Amino acid sequence: MKISSVIISSAFLAHRPSASVSAFAAPAADARCRSAASSITRLHQFAETQQGGYVDVTDVRSPRDVFSMEEWAAQYGIQKADGVELYNTDGYGGNDYSLYTSSDVSASQTVVFVPADVVLNSDAVQMEFGDSLQQAEASLVQIDDAARFPQGAEYRLPLFRLMVKILVEYEKGTDGPYHPWLNSLPRQFFNGVSMTKACFKCLPPYAGWLTSNERINCSHFTSALKQGYVPLSQETIYNKEVTKWAYNNALTRFHESWQPERRVKVIGPVADMLNHASEPNCEISLDYDGNVNVLALRDVPAGSPLTVSLGDPTNPTPLFAKYGFLPEDCATIFCKAMQLEPRIRELGYDFAELVFQTETGEIAPGVWDVFLYDILQKGGDYDAAMQFCAACQNNDEGTKERYHSEYFAYTLDALKRHVRSILRDAKKLTRKAQSYDVARHPRVPVIVAHNQLVSRTFAMTATLLEQMG
Repeated sequence: MKISSVIISSAFLAHRPSASVSAFAAPAADARCRSAASSITRLHQFAETQQGGYVDVTDVRSPRDVFSMEEWAAQYGIQKADGVELYNTDGYGGNDYSLYTSSDVSASQTVVFVPADVVLNSDAVQMEFGDSLQQAEASLVQIDDAARFPQGAEYRLPLFRLMVKILVEYEKGTDGPYHPWLNSLPRQFFNGVSMTKACFKCLPPYAGWLTSNERINCSHFTSALKQGYVPLSQETIYNKEVTKWAYNNALTRFHESWQPERRVKVIGPVADMLNHASEPNCEISLDYDGNVNVLALRDVPAGSPLTVSLGDPTNPTPLFAKYGFLPEDCATIFCKAMQLEPRIRELGYDFAELVFQTETGEIAPGVWDVFLYDILQKGGDYDAAMQFCAACQNNDEGTKERYHSEYFAYTLDALKRHVRSILRDAKKLTRKAQSYDVARHPRVPVIVAHNQLVSRTFAMTATLLEQMG
């Protein structure tokens, strides 16, 4: 079902609010923006809220109020090019929305513009809450250090700030300027943070590791909030459903921008409705005034969904762990050799390089390198291991080929054993997931889809390996 949108003249592309405009000040040129306070009741007429005016995050099947959000967005300067509309990607009654265009879009055209005053910006949040947020962040660093969490807290502090901002705005209820946007956000997620202990028992090691990290990260964020530094009520902080909802929306809706000497995470309402594609037709950018722009990467014909890249298309498991979906067009998957992670780091390789082709089962060269390097290390031939490691790091293909020729039979055998092991595990884990009641474990379908993708790919790889000897 396509959601009718407020059509705005293409003249908006020249509109840039001045830095002096206060938060959510409506542009005087638009009559619909006059008397913002008086429009609150009308904007919220569709909104279902809890007593006290909070967004109800407890009913995961509650409809997302995108109608009010669209009106709110137009009134506060968020602009869409002619023909750009929200539509329901699940069909009528579903809860997943995205953007598409009913008009042709030219390459480099701005299709969505979100003024800085409406953007949730991690740097702005840091300035807004000052010392109280700084103390909470110091607590988060200590929590991470004590737990020896693999990703440093400093890397994730911008995400923590966005979570705090969402929670603070949530507590304002219908009086808060962001309420229509908050009430349009999803309540149900299928990612690692939302999985139950039963779900984790059905995941292969790599997927389990990634999803577990997201779950731990959310737990650490919540622990930092419980230190009492940020201006949130105890009722909110100790409500697991609310904190998890805020974390998930911050995690799945932010765009990261690298600017000189700083990394900033932002959420641009409406721009955050774009879905993923392995070959996206749009990109999100943050200009130096803090405005969010969605630009077309190429000509986009009318009737096309507007998409961005949410992650590396060569390795779909991180997307599964973070966002809770499995791309249908992924061409490769990680070889699942988590037991060789120390070897992978020593060689300077990345998981995205160590893949199997999902259409053919073909093995990336780096996978052979990692397994051979492990054989050399375990065999005690440390001189050979050091030489081979240096060859991998320096792209010395001649030396690598010499070692591969000499040890081919051993590497082939190691890969066969690894692939057979993963196939056995994937089959067992899939059967376990399929034994669950989907009504109680709604994430089962995406878990099964992930495991079946692993099984299909690794079965083809096993056939190729058998053909080699």
